[in-house]
Amino acid sequence: MPTVYLSPSLQEFNQYVNGGNEEQMMNLIVDAMIPYLRASGIQYVRNSTEQSLLEAIAQSNAGNYDLHVASHSNASPESLSGQLQGTDVYYRPGNWSSKRFADILVRNFKQIYPNPQMVQALPTSSLAEVRRTTAPAVLIEVAYHDNWQDAQWIKDNIDAIARTIVRSMTEYFGIPFVEPQPERVGIVQTGGPNLNIRNRPNTGAAVIGRIPDGAQITVYSDIGEWDVVGYGGVVGFAYNRYINLQ
Repeated sequence: MPTVYLSPSLQEFNQYVNGGNEEQMMNLIVDAMIPYLRASGIQYVRNSTEQSLLEAIAQSNAGNYDLHVASHSNASPESLSGQLQGTDVYYRPGNWSSKRFADILVRNFKQIYPNPQMVQALPTSSLAEVRRTTAPAVLIEVAYHDNWQDAQWIKDNIDAIARTIVRSMTEYFGIPFVEPQPERVGIVQTGGPNLNIRNRPNTGAAVIGRIPDGAQITVYSDIGEWDVVGYGGVVGFAYNRYINLQ
């Protein structure tokens, strides 16, 4: 399954014009992303508020991640304080995967941000989380926290922003986007053989894990004949004919 590194802002010193701070709000967005990620079968690791930026980059580079996604909110230059608005998605110049994901994010953010013409993808060679990460990376400046309308839009749309980011990931990876469902317990009943966990919901997809007959698993969601399941630290798709929900 796809695995992503989530890097919400570590900048607690950036205060919102209407209360709260950047680190707090970006972590709320990532918290809201988790149910969508699990339901859609995307594995993740996230940074810690105790880390420095360099430590988060090092942690990302130490893993084998398919995407590095940094989430931030923006602030205007002092001379324009409170005047700027919009969503900026930064990508790595010359990296096709980074730009492709940025373009998907922009297209989908245009559907939720009040002024779609203010949503744009921008190349950057200066932002460390885009330039120094091994995985294809984007940095999303969700909106401007020194602008009252933008700051309030973020606070009022935590779930919509989270959903849009995860939906964009599923589009990028070519997997179904699944709305969160209550987690359930399942028992594998194959009559003997192991049940394969695959990285896509089809029988020709790669096998990334195997579940023995009689094992208890976590079922995160169902997609027709397939369930998104977790077993032994592996999350993926399993044929649900052989899963008995408890």
